[in-house]
Amino acid sequence: MVFSTLDIEQIEPFRKAFEADNPDIKVVLQRDSTGVVAARVMAEKLNPSADAIWGLAVTNMIPLDREGVLMPYSPKDLENIKPSFRDPKNPPSWVGMDGWASAICFNTVEAAKQTLERPISWYDLHDPKYKGRIVMPHPASSGTGFFAVSAWIQTFGEAKAWEFMDKLDQNIATYVHSGTQPCRMAGTGEFPIGISSEVSYLNVKASGAPVEVLLMKEGGGWDMDATAIIKGARNVDAARRLADWAASRKANELYARHLGIVAVKGISTTQPNYPPGVEASLIKNDFAWAADNRTRILAEWQRRYEGKAAKRN
Repeated sequence: MVFSTLDIEQIEPFRKAFEADNPDIKVVLQRDSTGVVAARVMAEKLNPSADAIWGLAVTNMIPLDREGVLMPYSPKDLENIKPSFRDPKNPPSWVGMDGWASAICFNTVEAAKQTLERPISWYDLHDPKYKGRIVMPHPASSGTGFFAVSAWIQTFGEAKAWEFMDKLDQNIATYVHSGTQPCRMAGTGEFPIGISSEVSYLNVKASGAPVEVLLMKEGGGWDMDATAIIKGARNVDAARRLADWAASRKANELYARHLGIVAVKGISTTQPNYPPGVEASLIKNDFAWAADNRTRILAEWQRRYEGKAAKRN
């Protein structure tokens, strides 16, 4: 039994490939949103129904690990994993699969109509000409929204980051409850600028929308999907074999066909339209700090900006 937050179009090819290499193991997938998966794993701490997690944001993995929910394990090919894509402990409690980064989706047609220039810095978004023309994810609902906010605090310093967000808020039309929606809204022209991720851009671009992806010069936040074994797993040997396979070069080459930045050194995504320079744009993200300060950051963010939050469906 394996929990995952990856889209079914992504996780299904991975499952089939793993089962082809391990014909004596049958993977039963339970797929849900990040918050649901993390809450379920925590709720089942004393009697877990799942054996492993295959695709959950590391900012959710860290709290689970601190609660003693994960079983440390070193996959066979751990030495090939980039240091920034694994739990620094030995043995690690989680190992990364892929990362995705903050980016701006920019509708070139609408921007031309409204004589809007391409921003190159996050601070460019303070220009009054962008007022009401920017949409971004709500950080309490979206991991993409949270790592954008966390990165601004880590990059600019706490006081300057809140000043930055105060001014940005003046130009924000609304905060939506999805990390991909701002890019989709930019793609349809509803708003010319959507703060989102480079992975969201790929799907919108593939639909034929007139969008470009812009990486800001200060760099951007990011998160990663990770794999872990659940402590108390009933099928621990099978879970170890899954962890070995998930960290292998073969698996990462498959990830690269469907995802963005992958964990194994020397493998690049093969997705068409993937923008150059994404990995170089990633800030040195302190995931542990982000996890420790998440509740405090979200409380302050909501105190300041909740008035522009979109209504939930």
